[in-house]
Amino acid sequence: MGTFFLLNAEAGAKSGFGFNFDIIETNLINLGIIFVLLIVYGGKVVGNILSERRAKIEAEIKSAEARAQESKDALAVAQKNLKEAQENAVKIRSEAEANAEKAREAVLVKGQKEVERLKATADADLNSEQDRAIAQLKAKVVEMALERVESRMGEMLNDDKQRQLIDRSIAKIGE
Repeated sequence: MGTFFLLNAEAGAKSGFGFNFDIIETNLINLGIIFVLLIVYGGKVVGNILSERRAKIEAEIKSAEARAQESKDALAVAQKNLKEAQENAVKIRSEAEANAEKAREAVLVKGQKEVERLKATADADLNSEQDRAIAQLKAKVVEMALERVESRMGEMLNDDKQRQLIDRSIAKIGE
């Protein structure tokens, strides 16, 4: 290192810039030998490193292509499964709609029968109430008529009229 600084100091003493063509002084021979050794032996090492690297890259590419193919196959299977699932969903939805329609119709029919039964029961109850009310009215009318007849009979039938009525009734019986 000391010689390097020394050379620099000497170079600083000379003013100006220039090339040094002295082969020994510039170590061109040593540099040439090193370059030749690097090219001869280094080429093989670098070639081996590059070929190994190339082999690794090719293996990774083949692996990536295999994974891509597996992914494509998995995608195809998934798309097929999705299509089947969608078809099943449509089928299930249509069956559910049909079942809902049947259930709705069954409920309507049952409701209509229940309404008819309630109407029949209501009609029967109404007729029974009507018959009972008519019977009560008839009984009341008969009761009122009898009361009226009894009250009028007491006024209209005196002893002479009662004897005449009895005599007529006896005469009719004897005939």
